[in-house]
Amino acid sequence: MSLLRILHLVGSAQDNFYCNLSRLYAQDCLTSTAERDRYDFVIAYITPDSLWRFPSSLSPEDIADAQSMPMFDAIQFITTQNIDLVLPQMFCIPGMTYYRALFDLLKIPYIGNTPDVMGITAHKSRTKAIVAAAGVKVPRGELLRQGDIPTILPPAVVKPVNSDNSFGVALVKDFTEYDSALKNAFEYASEVIVEEFIHLGREVRCGIIVKSGELVGLPLEEYSLDPQEKPIRNYADKLKQTDDGNLHLTAKDITKAWIVDSNDLITQKIQQVAKKCHQALGCRHYSLFDFRIDPKGEPWFLEAGLYCSFAPKSVISCMAKAAGISLNELLTAAINETLGNNQKV
Repeated sequence: MSLLRILHLVGSAQDNFYCNLSRLYAQDCLTSTAERDRYDFVIAYITPDSLWRFPSSLSPEDIADAQSMPMFDAIQFITTQNIDLVLPQMFCIPGMTYYRALFDLLKIPYIGNTPDVMGITAHKSRTKAIVAAAGVKVPRGELLRQGDIPTILPPAVVKPVNSDNSFGVALVKDFTEYDSALKNAFEYASEVIVEEFIHLGREVRCGIIVKSGELVGLPLEEYSLDPQEKPIRNYADKLKQTDDGNLHLTAKDITKAWIVDSNDLITQKIQQVAKKCHQALGCRHYSLFDFRIDPKGEPWFLEAGLYCSFAPKSVISCMAKAAGISLNELLTAAINETLGNNQKV
C-alpha cells in the first residue's frame, strides 16, 4: 500500500501569537503520529508576512533554512506534491476560513470542519443563535457595537464576539464596571457580547467525533472553578508565555482541568446536547463545545471551539484517550471520514 501523503498546514498570517500556538500543537502532532509505513508528512508553514515555507521539520533552524515564497508559488508547489489530504493546524480566523477554502478550490480534501462552519462558530453570537434555534439553552445576551449601552442587569459576562483563549473576557458585578469591561473587550473585536451570568454549578467541555458515520460522545473535561474565588475562566487558565518566549498550555495542568468519570450522571446529558449542537451547526469529523451547568444541573451552551490538531495535548485527543481510543486510532477515523469509504486506511 502506498504511503498517505498528508500536508500539515501550520502557522498564521495574522500574528506571531497564533503562529507560535499553531507551531506548538503541530510539532506535537508530527512527533506523535509519525508512522513511516503509513504516512508521508509535508509541512506548509505560513508566517505573519503571509509568506509560505516548506521546512523539513518545525525546528527554528529548519524553518529558517526553508525558502520563503508568496502564495502563488506555494500553490504551484503544492499541486506538484501529490497531496492526499490536508491536516489544518491554523487557529487564527484567516487560517480557519480562507486557508481552508483554498484547498476546496484545489480540490484537496482536509480533515475538520468547512470554512463556512468555522466562520460561523468564530462569531459567538451567531453560534448561539443557531444552537438556540435547535432547542439548546443559551444565556440571554445582546450584541453591542461601539457606543451601544448594555441593558442586561449585572452580574453579566462581557466578551469580544470572536476572540479565543478568554482574551478580553470579564465578569461585571455592578453597572459601574461596564465601562472598563467594554473598553477592554472592544480592543479585541468591533462587536462585543454581553450575556446573563449563569451561576456556577460546574463548567465542562464535550467533544464529539464521527466514526463510521456515527456521532460518538467522548468523556467530558471539567474546569476548576469556584463560585466566589473564580466564577469564570480567564486567559491565565489556558496559556502562558515562558521566559524563552514559548507558549505553555496551562489548561493541561490537572489542577485546572480533568476528565470526568464516565459514570457521572451529567455525562450522557451533556453528550446529547453536544450532538444537537454538532448537527445544528453542520459540523463534520469532530466538534467541541463548552457548557455551563447551573446549580440545578441544567446545561447552558457557552461556545464552540472546533479545533483538533491531533496532538496528545489536544482536548479531543485527551478525551479520546480516556475513552480507550489511541491518538492514531483517532487520526485514522478522521482520515476515513475525510476520504470516504473507497480510500479507507
